Amino acid sequence: MEIRPVPYDHPDAVKLDAEVQAEYEVRYGDGGDATHMDPADFRPPNGVYLIAYDNAGVPVASGGWRVQDANEEGNQDGDAELKRMYVIEQMRGRGLARRILAALEEDARAAGRVRMVLETGTKQPEAIALYASSGYDPCGKFGYYRFHEDSLCYAKPL
Repeated sequence: MEIRPVPYDHPDAVKLDAEVQAEYEVRYGDGGDATHMDPADFRPPNGVYLIAYDNAGVPVASGGWRVQDANEEGNQDGDAELKRMYVIEQMRGRGLARRILAALEEDARAAGRVRMVLETGTKQPEAIALYASSGYDPCGKFGYYRFHEDSLCYAKPL
């Protein structure tokens, strides 16, 4: 497995993003995540987007972080927001999400961010379990879905 940074609008990132959006549609029936995302948000030093590739060079997992500071959506100064964590179905249960999460935390810490935050939903028990077991605690709601009943927000000091 090789984890490497790619632009958020790289074809492999676009492919995995379409897959995660389709999964959100199945789980929530809402057409996917409507949070605005700009490829520039994931350009260092203001973020990074990672893809894990298998030995054949196939993209199998992704995730990114982007700078967030105090804003009207509930973020705090020093936040790094985790986005688009995803592992293709046939590669789940092998620790890929945990490896990407650790790499993202390390990168955000090196960029001077002080807290990693994320939003997930009640219909993603696997994600909730990953974050809880990785030291994330519930926090005040933030972001696009902060007023949605199914929204859950977590944070971890970096």
